[in-house]
Amino acid sequence: MKEQNNIKRSLLIIDDSPLNIAVLQRILGEDYQIYTAWNGIDGLKAAKEHEPDVIILDIIMPKMDGYQTIALLKEDVHLQNIPVIFITGLTDRNEEEKALALGGADFIVKPFNPAIVKLRVGSQIRILNYISQIERMGLVDSMTGIANRRGFDERLYSEWKRTIREEGEISILAIDIDFFKKYNDTYGHLNGDLVLKTIADVIAQTLKRPGDFAARWGGEEFIALLPDTDLKGATAIAEQVRANIEKTTVTLRDGRNTYTTVSIGVNTQKPSADCCVDDFLHDADEALYKAKADGRNRVCLYSDMQKEEK
Repeated sequence: MKEQNNIKRSLLIIDDSPLNIAVLQRILGEDYQIYTAWNGIDGLKAAKEHEPDVIILDIIMPKMDGYQTIALLKEDVHLQNIPVIFITGLTDRNEEEKALALGGADFIVKPFNPAIVKLRVGSQIRILNYISQIERMGLVDSMTGIANRRGFDERLYSEWKRTIREEGEISILAIDIDFFKKYNDTYGHLNGDLVLKTIADVIAQTLKRPGDFAARWGGEEFIALLPDTDLKGATAIAEQVRANIEKTTVTLRDGRNTYTTVSIGVNTQKPSADCCVDDFLHDADEALYKAKADGRNRVCLYSDMQKEEK
């Protein structure tokens, strides 16, 4: 992560339209160092050369479209964590869903509204600054390499306030390793540590958007924050996390291979000033307990529990 004191953050604009590039440069040029490319192939080369803080990527381009371009960006270990904001004249909701599913951080529709463009880019820069802050302040769990509980709490309260201001939705996943005590008793605590590290890696890799945030909550519990995510999207991500962990091999210290599973509780909310963050967390925890009670290795939605109570 590059430190940014008095140095401008950098943006790479990949778009085949000179007019679009000129407009974006006029909107953003005063605040950021701008690099440009006219197609996906040149954009990948520019990304490797400059390693920008944020990439603004057009969808419809010759030679290589935006979807193909982001797929290759996500395959490159040096580029995969750069936030990608898609821009397009397409207004189909399915296009937006596809862009976000491929790991896009955000989506801007043409023609450009300068204020919206600045806000969307600014939001990604704030996330990057926050990640840098975590790295500086030691808010990372030393065993797993992801955020610890303190780091998660700070991020949660920040995103909660932002979601209230923007009248959006926010989702959370409460994740617990199934039968972890039995695993430790069978294989030993050092191998249990390998399980924790493996699961943390799978969760982090499954959360494709830079704004998504995973942390070790404590013991064998993990938690994931999904800003700007509705219930449908959160459910899909939770199921992907569960499935990815189920099929992941855990290699023990003696070379043997084993497997493990997780139970996940999902809660989605459109918060207001009257809502409580603690209730948001508590309800995700309730859904997690329901998933465990129903047989484990499954996803349970708090909204479904509410329906059952009525």
